[in-house]
Amino acid sequence: MTDKKRLTGIFTPNVVPLDDRGGINEAELRRYVDWLIERGVHGLYPNGSTGEFTRFTAEERRRIIEIMTDQTAGRVPILAGAAEANTRETIRACERYHELGARAVAIVSPFYYRLTPAGVYAYFKEIADHSPIDVTLYNIPMFASPIDVPTVTRLAEECPKVVGIKDSSGDLPQMMRMIAAIRPRRPDFSFLTGWDAALMPMLLIGCDGGTNATSGVVPEITRKLYDLTLAGRLDQARDLQYRLLTLFDAMLYSAEFPEGFRAALKLRGIQAGVGRQPKSEVQKLELDKLSRALQCMLAAEGITGEPVGGCAVPPSIDPEQVARIVRDVVGELRKRGSI
Repeated sequence: MTDKKRLTGIFTPNVVPLDDRGGINEAELRRYVDWLIERGVHGLYPNGSTGEFTRFTAEERRRIIEIMTDQTAGRVPILAGAAEANTRETIRACERYHELGARAVAIVSPFYYRLTPAGVYAYFKEIADHSPIDVTLYNIPMFASPIDVPTVTRLAEECPKVVGIKDSSGDLPQMMRMIAAIRPRRPDFSFLTGWDAALMPMLLIGCDGGTNATSGVVPEITRKLYDLTLAGRLDQARDLQYRLLTLFDAMLYSAEFPEGFRAALKLRGIQAGVGRQPKSEVQKLELDKLSRALQCMLAAEGITGEPVGGCAVPPSIDPEQVARIVRDVVGELRKRGSI
């Protein structure tokens, strides 16, 4: 069992700023790291899904970790994405990130080839037995082989280097089952949610924190939500969770992931650049519309100003008018003998 402190808090799966040629914009990435830390994130999670790790070469992924560990300089822990195409390359990445001073690595379950639970167990066991750095499992069943509760439990019991799981399924009962099965045996084991829409309820059932893409855009809000929930100020936390949900849905579903997050970052003054995935002209127009909508959402939170021309104000609802309409409808139904 590891004697290190359990991973807790909000770890930001950051976008990687790109320059005009599509290369890593090192200066802007360093500025972005400082910007996030200054706004209260507990840790950083480079080379995650929001960081588009599959769209970078292995050398670029290592360079991203080099830049971020250097810029962070120990101010917050780094959970480094270390998913490569096979166990040999993944272990090599683990060795490099250990040398660079990362706190732990996050390794996604095998993707493309759908494995059985026995195959998933063997994959992580091979890595954990040869990794010099602590390993966090990454369960994202929409893209990779799912990691079921018995497999997580077995790995937690047999592999001291496996110190936690990042679960992006949003499956609340599954998270509860994992916590119930593992925490009594491994009190050092961390449970992190990767699903922003359920951050508050996941914290309430015992999660230690999250790796949440919205924290890369509105770190102030995700940090406040975390603090309010842990402090038991649940009415305020619930209100903030619903507002965060609106922003999260807009960034996630209104554009090709993670372009919505890139668009929102630009509104925050971070020059994220254009992503490597080509876009059609229609997609570019839709992204422009999304940027305006996002600016209105951020303006409503007091984070940015409104776009030129302002934001549409939703019509106010008159309770008396609603009651009058209801009475009229009920009266008409009675006349017709429907009620």
